[in-house]
Amino acid sequence: MHRRRLLAAALAAPAFLRAAPARALEPVDVELVLAVDVSRSVDAEEMEMQFKGYAAAFRDQRMIEALTRGPLGQIAVTLFTWSDWNIQEHLIPWMKLDGAEACERFARAVDAAPRRTHLYTSISGAIDFAARLFGQGYEGTRRVVDISGDGINNSGRDVELARRDALEQGIVLNGLAVLDRTPPPPGLGLQQPLDEYFRERVIGGPGAFLMVAEGYEAFEQAVRCKIIREIALAPVPGPEVERAFA
Repeated sequence: MHRRRLLAAALAAPAFLRAAPARALEPVDVELVLAVDVSRSVDAEEMEMQFKGYAAAFRDQRMIEALTRGPLGQIAVTLFTWSDWNIQEHLIPWMKLDGAEACERFARAVDAAPRRTHLYTSISGAIDFAARLFGQGYEGTRRVVDISGDGINNSGRDVELARRDALEQGIVLNGLAVLDRTPPPPGLGLQQPLDEYFRERVIGGPGAFLMVAEGYEAFEQAVRCKIIREIALAPVPGPEVERAFA
């Protein structure tokens, strides 16, 4: 009797597996991950400037027009904040944006997202976390990570190793470096300029570029221009580094 039950279970297993096929991914023009720096170098006012900048970008008519001009006329976007190597908060799950109404929903989600500050700056941790977010419900012709930050990697593994692993997966890494005018903590000494650091060690992939915001006052303008360029069907060739001023 026991053997017959085992045989019946073995014969039934394949039928059960066939009855639950994998869910197909919905095609979109771009899968865009927004990675927002909330390390201790970002004070409350600067954090608010970042979140307001992202919300404004998705309410911008130029961004909506760029989105709808793609072959499919829709993209998928998600947002998380990052700091220490092991601290990433996935604040806004993947959302399909296919017009003004959907973009407004995303902007409202940004407005309502919690603002929390942590300690260190792990760009490598942010890249690794972002890479794991792709393929969750959507399949884009391009996979792009948009990393904003105002400091160099000081937590977790080497950022260039994280970049290498992401590029091997076909992910494009773009950067938004904020040149914060706050003096660095005592003992850090001279460091490589942040824009050079991002250009040489962070960004990569076909068409990758860096947007530089000259202070947090220029963040909103920078992030608008950056997202429009990222979602464009055929991004207009331009300099590897662009700058935005308040």
